[in-house]
Amino acid sequence: MDQSSTPLFSLLDRFARKQSTSFHVPGHKNGEIFADFASSYFKQVLTLDVTELPGLDDLHAPTGAIQEAEQLASEFFKSEHTFFLVGGSTVGNLAMIMASVQPGDKVIVQRNSHKSIMHGLELSGAKPVFIAPEFDKDVGRFTSPSYQTVVAAVKKHSDAKAVILTYPDYFGRTYDIKRMIDFIHQYHIPVLVDEAHGVHFSLGAPFPVSSLELGADIVVQSAHKTAPAMTQSSYLHIKSVFNLKDKVAYYLQMLQSSSPSYPLMASLDIARNYLATRTDEDTEEIISSVSKVRKLLGQCKGFEVLPLTSKDDPLKISLNVKPYYSVQQVVSGFEEFHIYPELTTDRQILLIHGLARFKPFRQLEKAIKRINEQLKKDIIHATIDVSKLFPEPISELALTYQEMNQLTYTTVTLDKGLGKIAAESIIPYPPGIPLILKGEKITETQAMTVNHLLKQGVNIQQRTNGIKIYSNG
Repeated sequence: MDQSSTPLFSLLDRFARKQSTSFHVPGHKNGEIFADFASSYFKQVLTLDVTELPGLDDLHAPTGAIQEAEQLASEFFKSEHTFFLVGGSTVGNLAMIMASVQPGDKVIVQRNSHKSIMHGLELSGAKPVFIAPEFDKDVGRFTSPSYQTVVAAVKKHSDAKAVILTYPDYFGRTYDIKRMIDFIHQYHIPVLVDEAHGVHFSLGAPFPVSSLELGADIVVQSAHKTAPAMTQSSYLHIKSVFNLKDKVAYYLQMLQSSSPSYPLMASLDIARNYLATRTDEDTEEIISSVSKVRKLLGQCKGFEVLPLTSKDDPLKISLNVKPYYSVQQVVSGFEEFHIYPELTTDRQILLIHGLARFKPFRQLEKAIKRINEQLKKDIIHATIDVSKLFPEPISELALTYQEMNQLTYTTVTLDKGLGKIAAESIIPYPPGIPLILKGEKITETQAMTVNHLLKQGVNIQQRTNGIKIYSNG
């Protein structure tokens, strides 16, 4: 197949040029009806925002341009089949879980997974067995489960219907997932991978290898993280001896909109084209750009730029703020010059370089200069040892999801919730990984960690003050 082609986008482009008469949805009528103050932003894309008209194919039963676009993606990513997703990696994670497990089935899950994985478990009614990640002192955060933990969990729960892993982590660190996959497959268990931050791994070295190439059965990738696709645009790849394709298609039809966005789908077609047509010289240019950015950042006295290792995605730049400075001081210095990090924690800042050559070096220089001028060493912030946040390598929820559905809850302050069963998850966002899981007993370490993060200004994605606990559980 011709990877330089874009069958879906080209079809929409030809259709838009016909300037056809609309007696159909959507209501903006090819962009004719739209607020004047916003029209200059939306006008062009609205001509592509169509519906399932004759010849424009149907995402949920593709036979034309969408099918061809998915086939091109499948060929490029080396999958057996690739689905286009318009609900982000979230809908891909939900669908792969729903397709793999039934209510009451055991599923082994990496504890520091995205909230969409936890939501998929709850919707499926599965019985999760959590495997704790290791705390990596070199980077000061939890990364991935150890091989030994995976082996112990699979041996103890060999009746599990799936194992769910995250690769890479939000900061771009990978691990020897192939060794884990090979062992898990010995027990005839499929491996499902949330690879939201790894769509560019398809480009090869110096980027890490995709888990799809390393043997995972289903891999979900966010095209919009590092490839040039619109937000909510993602891929779900299947390459498995397990019969999962039809079930995945069924749940995607159920969970995704019956009126999927054509601009989003077209951007997936374009993103695949972009990745497939990049040259080695393009990659070298990006790596050179990354090196220049890292060197410039190294001039800031407020943080250290964590070194890259063979495990790391070079597009991710992690900054470790020195203990006698405030993360918020550093972030404010960046934001003053309209530079916005991807993620901040109580001690770290994550920058995503991306596949575009960095250009505003002067702007970054000014920000670093301002940060250096304004940092105050006399600000000492209390630290907390989070390395014991997940004390048990293998754990289960205190209640099943079916039991939780039968209970009522009340809201209490976090300190009064100690030892009680959480009726909601507590989630710093981003990265969207729950510190406290719905259905588990709240520990003192968890409560201390949440309070510490709140004091440091980390956003907790929660609608209430305190925490909901089951009042009769």
